[in-house]
Amino acid sequence: MRLFVRDKSFYKSFFSLLVVISLQSLISLAVQLADNIMLGAYSETAMSGAAMANQIHFLLQMVVAGIAGGIVVLGAQYWGKGETEPIRRIISVGMKFSLLAGLLFFAVMFFFPQHALRLLTNEQNVIDEGVKYMRIMSVTCIVFSISNTLVMSLRSVETAFIGTVMAAVTLVVNISLNYCFIFGNLGFPELGIEGAAIATLASWMAELVIILIYIRFIDKKLKFTFRSIFCFDFSYLRDYVKAALPIILSGSFWGVAMAAQTSILGHMGESAIAANSISAVVFQVVSVFAISGANASSVIMGKTVGEGKISLVKPYSVTMQVLFVLLGLLSGIILFFIRDAVIGFYTVSGETRRLALDFMLVLAVTVVGTAYEYPVASGIIQGGGDTKYAFTVEMIFMWGFTIPISALSAFVFKLPPTVTFCCLKSDQFLKCIPNAIRCNRYKWVRRLTREADAVQ
Repeated sequence: MRLFVRDKSFYKSFFSLLVVISLQSLISLAVQLADNIMLGAYSETAMSGAAMANQIHFLLQMVVAGIAGGIVVLGAQYWGKGETEPIRRIISVGMKFSLLAGLLFFAVMFFFPQHALRLLTNEQNVIDEGVKYMRIMSVTCIVFSISNTLVMSLRSVETAFIGTVMAAVTLVVNISLNYCFIFGNLGFPELGIEGAAIATLASWMAELVIILIYIRFIDKKLKFTFRSIFCFDFSYLRDYVKAALPIILSGSFWGVAMAAQTSILGHMGESAIAANSISAVVFQVVSVFAISGANASSVIMGKTVGEGKISLVKPYSVTMQVLFVLLGLLSGIILFFIRDAVIGFYTVSGETRRLALDFMLVLAVTVVGTAYEYPVASGIIQGGGDTKYAFTVEMIFMWGFTIPISALSAFVFKLPPTVTFCCLKSDQFLKCIPNAIRCNRYKWVRRLTREADAVQ
């Protein structure tokens, strides 16, 4: 078996999706990084407060990603068959779940911000700043749920560039308004952390307008109408729930796990909170190509199965696994060499600086594992039709090992934050073993479309 397939169409499709999705993610992360740096320059406490509040919003992002992931897995197989009507109906079903999630998070963030933040930290000054940010950010929950479900769903038909356009507009709007509202420049009032929240809300409203215009007047593949998106057509509800529920649960529990990790570090002091905020954003930016591989491989594998080209599944899978390892190594090398330069952009205490550098060093190593295990489970295997595996392995490793051992490190043995951080990231290598075994047995190849027999 060759490590690299000799199929130009595979590389064209894979790298086209990878580059466009990565660019979209990179620009979106640049927005977070700009928020992080500009709030850090304004106040370390404000930056920490926003980081805590964003952790709640991050859980919504994971839920919506799971909802959209179900649409992509099912939709990509129909796209491979050349059928678009089922995709429109599947997106309509998924949209109802996203709106429900958005309304739920809006209620929590608007009415119970103190209670939510106390789950993550006991630093009262951080909580006070986070509440200001969260009340404004609550409005974004509904906006975000609609726009991101639509833009991610379009990936099932290999349309990804519109997300990059949206992200670029968001970056410009967000940075410009941050400059005005955080610091009170150009005659605007100095609003600090509230200014950052207003800027984020405005930028995501711009995203929503762009995607609605695109799907209604520009898209030629699915030919949406607003009625087709928001109508109550549940003819594909059972198909969608069967395929998507494990993905939604996986994303939700992973989001909760990330909140739990933040909570563990959040109870180890303000410096640990700030250092984790810095290192997490930098890690996401550096590893963007590796993580985006999951999205690209899910679409490629789903389309291949949908087309009935089962003989191509194995060579495509092997090639993608090799590419994931190479992307992980490249990401780790970049993170290792830029960590000192990145921390220079922040105005933080000496303790925060030291912890951030330590955290980024740990991530420079574990990103190699992340770049392989995540796209294999949530990309290749999930896209091939087995939507339950990623949820199962995540539950076993994250909740059966990582969270318990990290809690013991922080609260029982009182070990330093860097040691606890190592415990939090240890599963990134451990999950590579079962994922590699599962991926190379090819028992995950299944057709999810109607009027199709299961592929054994």
